[in-house]
Amino acid sequence: MRRPHRLSSGNRPKATLSAVAALLVSACHTVPATSPAATANEVHVLSSGGFSAAFDALSRQYSAETGTKIVTGHGPSMGDTANAIPARLARREAVDVVILARPSLDKLADAGQIVRDTEVDLGLSKIAVAVKEGAPVPDISSEAAVRSALLKAKSVAWSDSASGVYIQTTMLDKLGIADQVRPKGRMIPATPVGRIVARGEAEIGFQQLSELKPVKGIRIVGLLPESLQKVTPFSGGIVSYSTRQKPARALLDYLSSPKAHAAIRQTGLEPASQKRNP
Repeated sequence: MRRPHRLSSGNRPKATLSAVAALLVSACHTVPATSPAATANEVHVLSSGGFSAAFDALSRQYSAETGTKIVTGHGPSMGDTANAIPARLARREAVDVVILARPSLDKLADAGQIVRDTEVDLGLSKIAVAVKEGAPVPDISSEAAVRSALLKAKSVAWSDSASGVYIQTTMLDKLGIADQVRPKGRMIPATPVGRIVARGEAEIGFQQLSELKPVKGIRIVGLLPESLQKVTPFSGGIVSYSTRQKPARALLDYLSSPKAHAAIRQTGLEPASQKRNP
């Protein structure tokens, strides 16, 4: 049997050699999708619920003004869920900036996960009360009124983040009704408390005003009275393992500038913009 003729490297068609050479040149000059050059003009941000509505508006505003692409994720400031920001940093997700309740940010900084002296307070958040749309509206105008409303409610919900921890561990004790209310209360992980109230799974709910405002199907009764109120700063910081610290710092400077104040107020927060270590 006659064997097929094989071309040696010396007698292969020139067109074939040219095509191979072109492919090799192209491969050498292709920039990987994850290279620094491809991602230099973007910032990855994780924001907790209390500042999420403000950040969604501000990130669009910032991108329009600077051309920087913002990749946004959301998660609780604390808690045991896999989506919580501390857990995501522990997994070293691709994050440059985090925005969360100040106590949680301070813990991350103490653990070396946030670059020291980049922490900046952005918005001050207060706790509000909500019921399902169309439900009777309780009186919450005083400590006594809140105590009565909680005792009458058949079910109560609060978050597993800063506001809920305060309610469960401090406010109920202050009101002297912890033993009566905790058994019918639920600490809600990850899901906004307003959604639980809207679905009728809790008669009354407590969460940051900025987290209740976007929820449909509820009525926000109002803020807790000042004697029971806890103001939580929502603060930003640069992640220590970030490879985009310069654009991350520029974003935080913008979020803490007067340009951000209108969007922050619109979502139920008050601008803060005070660095811990000026």
